Amino acid sequence: MAELVPIDGDQGFWLNGKQRTGPAVIVRNPFGGAVVGRVCRAGVDDIEAAMAAMTASGQRLAEQSAADRKGAIGAVMAGLQAGHEEFARLITLETAKPIRAARGEVDRAIMTFRLAMEACNAPEAQAIPVQSQPGFADYTCRVMRVPIGPCLFITPFNFPLNLVAHKIAPAMAVGCPFIIKPSDRTPLTALRLGRLLAAANLPVGSWHVLPVPIEQIHMMVRHAAIRLISFTGSETVGWELRRHAAGKVVLLELGSNSPVVVEPDADLPDAVRRIARGAFGFSGQSCISVQRIYVQRSIAPDFVEQLVAETRGLHCGDPMIESTDAGPMIDLAAAERVEQWVNEAVEQGGRYLCGGRRRGNFYEPTLLADVPDHLRIVRRELFGPAAVIKEYADIGEAIRLCNDPRLGIHAGIFTRNSAASDLAVRELDFAGVVINDVPANRAEAMPYGGIKFSGLGREGVRYAMEHFTQPKAVLHRKET
Repeated sequence: MAELVPIDGDQGFWLNGKQRTGPAVIVRNPFGGAVVGRVCRAGVDDIEAAMAAMTASGQRLAEQSAADRKGAIGAVMAGLQAGHEEFARLITLETAKPIRAARGEVDRAIMTFRLAMEACNAPEAQAIPVQSQPGFADYTCRVMRVPIGPCLFITPFNFPLNLVAHKIAPAMAVGCPFIIKPSDRTPLTALRLGRLLAAANLPVGSWHVLPVPIEQIHMMVRHAAIRLISFTGSETVGWELRRHAAGKVVLLELGSNSPVVVEPDADLPDAVRRIARGAFGFSGQSCISVQRIYVQRSIAPDFVEQLVAETRGLHCGDPMIESTDAGPMIDLAAAERVEQWVNEAVEQGGRYLCGGRRRGNFYEPTLLADVPDHLRIVRRELFGPAAVIKEYADIGEAIRLCNDPRLGIHAGIFTRNSAASDLAVRELDFAGVVINDVPANRAEAMPYGGIKFSGLGREGVRYAMEHFTQPKAVLHRKET
């Protein structure tokens, strides 16, 4: 096992630019269970103080110049660059994400802040022609975009840095105060990011990092000070939170059961390599990991043989070792859920192609065939290292199999045929279509989110900035 160095001392939460103490909870490394650190939780009084501070600081933040905002975002970005390896190791310690993938997450977060800095310009008012309407000859109209106000950001365990960055970077760019509520399982990275926020030129009270007990989340969601909630996590929790958020803008990035189609003209070795890592990297703990694989019948035997060999060749073990592709799942309950869904599939007629064994919170990368379409492992988000393979006759059938009536973030297709890829773009009922790569691929600048029960709204810096601002119309009558 690679060296594991615990974080020294209790990690205080961030309130009004300072670290504060409270009741501490232990954070453990999913690989082996060793203590990584102790995190102080905020209480009800701390939440109220943060809400009041955001309300008081909102106008000062909104009035900051574009240059000041760029400077603050740039300072955070520079801090991430300087602490690149420290952040990567911390991500691996609390998530068991393989260290290579953790470094990639830090790179992505740096890019997210870079995009926010580039987008951080003084918004220009848009002139609206109203004079042609009867009775408005003496009027002019302009529409400004203004910050929506205090935001609550609730983030998941699997990307404890970059999914925080995708919420706070656009908020900083437009001038919205915010609270980050990090995952209970992986709060250390967000608290470490708080050091960079504290060193940036942000008004006191405009940002807070508050690990809170789960029972306090509804209080935060309902609070009158909050104008926008952005949640990334499970479908069940996300839609439940929305029911408690009347009168607020709610953005949800939820689950999916991402499919990929392999056409007969695809570059098979390339598709195999990308699909194996898209399904099993970080043990499938991504909402756009490959869960359903549809392969054209004529190439199915060769494809399956190659994919099984590639999957068996993945290195699973200590996430601190450079060669590791997949480590343990976040906890035992997650691995047991995957085991249950896989067992259900086999009991109902599915068959193993490889994998299928659990050791503690490790679950082997698993491929299944002949799984009935109505089962959970096909219809719902698994969020784990198992995928199902099904043959199809033609591209029309493949698209019909992909189009789940409930979920839809990304789908992928491997083909050299432009007619097939054009058809997939038109008819795949997903928020994004990835051609010649897996649905797990995402560029930081692109709009990202789900449709149907997979979510509301979009991430991606410029798209989030649209959500975090609202139009204000100014109608001006000329005095005569």
